[in-house]
Formats: sequence, C-alpha cells, structure tokens
Amino acid sequence: MALTLSDVDKLARLSRLSLSEAERNNMLTELNHVFDLVEKMQEVNTDGIEPMAHPHELALRLRDDAVTEKDEHHAIQSCAPLVDKDLYLVPKVIE
Repeated sequence: MALTLSDVDKLARLSRLSLSEAERNNMLTELNHVFDLVEKMQEVNTDGIEPMAHPHELALRLRDDAVTEKDEHHAIQSCAPLVDKDLYLVPKVIE
C-alpha cells in the first residue's frame, strides 16, 4: 500500500501540521518506508507462537494488598459546599 501526496496532505491537515513542499515529499517517503516494513512483517509466519505481554521474562513484584493511608475524606470534604453520605452534591446542569 503506497501513500500519495494527497494522503500526506490529509494526514497533515488532521494533525494540524503545516508542511513545506520538501517536508511533504520527505514525509511521503518516510511513511511509505513504514508501510513497506509493515508489509514485510505481515509475511512472517507466526503460526504456533503465543502472543507476549512483554518481550522479556519478567516477574511482577507483589506487595500485600493493605491500606497504608489513613482515611481523611471528612477533612477533605469539609471545604465542599454540599456533601451528603460522603458524596459531593453539585447543581443540576441538564433539565
């Protein structure tokens, strides 16, 4: 799949970029190289290969699931204009 200059113009407009003529041509070449690489990668046989979450064998460090901070929500909510049952009350916006 090869891009054209009109595709680059559309991408630049959507990205809110202003490209000179040289930048447009350079971007066209670079993007076509990326698409060529993707096409080559799609030709690789991946049958029997399991997807990986990470390229390295890593073990996650686990910690105890314990609360380490004290509950201060009453102090935090004390400056709110309206609170009911630990919930902030706000004016109705849509009627």
